[in-house]
Amino acid sequence: MLKQFEEKMEKTIDSLENEFSNIRAGRANPNILNKIKVEYYGTPTPLQQVGNVSVPEARTILITPWEASLLKEIEKAILCSDLGLTPNNDGKSVILNFPELTEERRKELVKDIKKKGENAKVAVRNVRRDANDYFKKQLKASEISEDEEKEYEDKVQNLTDKFVERIDATVENKSKEIMTV
Repeated sequence: MLKQFEEKMEKTIDSLENEFSNIRAGRANPNILNKIKVEYYGTPTPLQQVGNVSVPEARTILITPWEASLLKEIEKAILCSDLGLTPNNDGKSVILNFPELTEERRKELVKDIKKKGENAKVAVRNVRRDANDYFKKQLKASEISEDEEKEYEDKVQNLTDKFVERIDATVENKSKEIMTV
């Protein structure tokens, strides 16, 4: 019975980790390109499917398209995205250079990370509320006893505590990563 609620909480953490993978910490991370689509024969195609994405240096991403004609499309897609990076084109590849983050920008990113962490905690607590409501309805319908309902509520609370701790740890790790120069 608890499985469905645990899965919802797990999805919340997965979503948070996915959001965090898109936050750049001054180091090149190819995951920030995951949402970028390139026009390829009239179809929006994920960037990773039209070329090779590599990280030759700590603050550089190199995108080598499989077809040279895609260079302009890749540049256009990156410029239109919200990455805030200016692509350079050497005729064969698109090069993205990541500037060093300022102290002020790092602090802003950490604030944003903490806010996303709080939103994830709220989502987990909403799942807890839904679970408790579900068990209360079962109690009213005489499908479970009061003792069973209390036991389920305790288990749901333990699950919630466990997931909130995981969220805190994830936020802490990402904050350290951002603040490390």
